[in-house]
Amino acid sequence: MEDISSDQHQAESAKFPPSRFKRICVFCGSSPGKNPSYQLAAIQLGKELVERNIDLVYGGGSIGLMGLVSQAVFNGGRHVLGVIPTTLMPREITGESVGEVRAVSGMHQRKAEMARQADAFIALPGGYGTLEELLEVITWAQLGIHDKPVGLLNVDGYYNSLLSFIDKAVDEGFVTPSARHIIVSAPTAHELMSKLEEYVPTHNDSTPKLSWEMEQQLGYSNKSEIAR
Repeated sequence: MEDISSDQHQAESAKFPPSRFKRICVFCGSSPGKNPSYQLAAIQLGKELVERNIDLVYGGGSIGLMGLVSQAVFNGGRHVLGVIPTTLMPREITGESVGEVRAVSGMHQRKAEMARQADAFIALPGGYGTLEELLEVITWAQLGIHDKPVGLLNVDGYYNSLLSFIDKAVDEGFVTPSARHIIVSAPTAHELMSKLEEYVPTHNDSTPKLSWEMEQQLGYSNKSEIAR
């Protein structure tokens, strides 16, 4: 039975060439959302990562979309790293968590550690926290702190209004057209992953790498805890 399972896994992995990513950070809600399509998308994203032999880093919760995507990746045999502040553990972890859970002291350290561990970022539907995490890694890319791809899984048009706002910001001169291309969006996990695999950054050709900022945001020092 184990040999059959192994053969099936190899067959599924053979669908795709080796991924450029070893681990992807997923931002998403600790609520499941009202639309079942959001929950299905979280599971499909998890399965897509498994098929491409990609590990997961995420916010560490075991409820809502966070729980669904992490469980799907874990069930597929890939490594799951959850990073969560100790103050949020009672709220975001109910029942058994999966994979490795790494406790940190606060929200700034959480985001810095997730970013440091990941080769790319994907946002599923979520609320304030998801949006804040997404916009911060987009801003870091704009500043040249990293050149990792940023994907938006736009399930059933959930993020249409956000994308329209960003297009408005481009029209009004607050976001450059090249920085607009930092965001890679698609309605399905399969299409989004294909786009991320092919992504080439064009936004920071004239922006120097901010080594001090990189140490500030992505390092382990206490400086990353300073409120901005």
